[in-house]
Amino acid sequence: MVANARTRRTAGTAPVSGPPSDIHPVTRRAPAPPAALDLLAQAHTGLAEAAALEAPNERYATAHLAALRVAAAVLAVRAHPEADHRRKRIRSAWEVLPEAAPELAEWSALFASGAARRARAEAGITGAATDRDADDLVRAVSMFARIVERLLALQAPLPSAAAEPA
Repeated sequence: MVANARTRRTAGTAPVSGPPSDIHPVTRRAPAPPAALDLLAQAHTGLAEAAALEAPNERYATAHLAALRVAAAVLAVRAHPEADHRRKRIRSAWEVLPEAAPELAEWSALFASGAARRARAEAGITGAATDRDADDLVRAVSMFARIVERLLALQAPLPSAAAEPA
């Protein structure tokens, strides 16, 4: 009786199992705008630079800038200009990102919370960022970039031939 319940179907419903022809193809996404790909490439370059820097302030500021470039890549793909043409206040990428990609809201909050520290680090204020702060941010930005690439169905940019060791 259980076997009959599995194979029996009512009129107009799909069978429980069937040939592969019953599966609808998934359409491919449109390719990402070149600006988004350029921003991600710049972010990867910035991350590599940040990882190589010794001063924690410089490492922190460079990594945070890489995070901004990753966010800008998302906005280049997903953001839609506002219909209201009246000039409104300028909003940071971290404010706009959750509207364009709600799934990245927590990342946006994380990086927004580090903006003041980045400003202090860029200003050269001693101790604005510790070694641990900088290392944690480099790791977070690296993870953020990988998540965004998967989210946008992008491949990570390949390293250039000049960057490879001989």
